[in-house]
Amino acid sequence: MPAIQWTDTDEIGYRLSEAYPDDDPLAVSFVTLRDRVTALEDFDDPAPPSEPIMEAVQMAWLEYYRENR
Repeated sequence: MPAIQWTDTDEIGYRLSEAYPDDDPLAVSFVTLRDRVTALEDFDDPAPPSEPIMEAVQMAWLEYYRENR
């Protein structure tokens, strides 16, 4: 499987929803969100993310979270 980058927001959101199904994405700090993303299997993007990218990841995760409620 190819490496995941910060710009793969939908894939990251999906994986976070699988890994943390009970966590409300809006209640997770950006620091915790960054740590969770960088801990994902196949994640390989050492550059620090911008705030818009972090927001896009959070919104992608939120979409999956709401689908499963």
